[in-house]
Amino acid sequence: MSVPMLQHADVWRGIDRLAQKHGLSASGLARRAGLDPTAFNPSKRITREGRPRWPSTESLSKILTVTGEPFVDFVLLTGAGNGEANGNGHGGAAAYDQAIGGGRLMRNATRTIPVITLDRLAAGDCFDGSGMPVGNDWGHLEFTGAGKDCFGVEITGGDFDPIYRDGDTLIAARGAEIRRGDRIIIGTTAGTVLVRKVVRHDADGFYLEAIRQGGQPQFVPQDQVRFTARIQWVSQ
Repeated sequence: MSVPMLQHADVWRGIDRLAQKHGLSASGLARRAGLDPTAFNPSKRITREGRPRWPSTESLSKILTVTGEPFVDFVLLTGAGNGEANGNGHGGAAAYDQAIGGGRLMRNATRTIPVITLDRLAAGDCFDGSGMPVGNDWGHLEFTGAGKDCFGVEITGGDFDPIYRDGDTLIAARGAEIRRGDRIIIGTTAGTVLVRKVVRHDADGFYLEAIRQGGQPQFVPQDQVRFTARIQWVSQ
């Protein structure tokens, strides 16, 4: 088998799929390999200057060693050179399904979604009026089970410990039904974006409390809500 030229996105796709194949998140794979748990986080894949950041060959060697995967199988997981990226033929689909274990994880269940770190989210306006991600601060993450209206927010810092930890990625769905007790990401007309728990929601607006601890609910009037997105998964 000839090894195709691997592009930046191919390598990271291969890492994500390798983790999924072994029932791990990207962070869990890094931990198992003895690497920094944040080594494969979406925020580490693009520099702050917008340049692609590649994983080291040492890191790749370690994750292949701990998973027992040969390099040729890793190449299959990347989807490079097999028609997957440009849709030519079905060889890529078959190879990928076989590589991840007889098609137990279907290709069409994995979607590329926009993802951004919490600190970058707080630094600027990263959504339009309907909650669609905009701007150049967003990266991308492959996630199985995400819908087309999903996006990711990677937690930075310890403000949400122990509920959400540094390096966790929240996967949220815009327009999802909001119920009492849901944890949501809410954008306001003032330009702020908050991660909160819903105490109550009615026609007048949202009563919200902090994720980590309760206290006096914060009221956000409905006419000040730009968008809401319910947190559906946490990728650790």
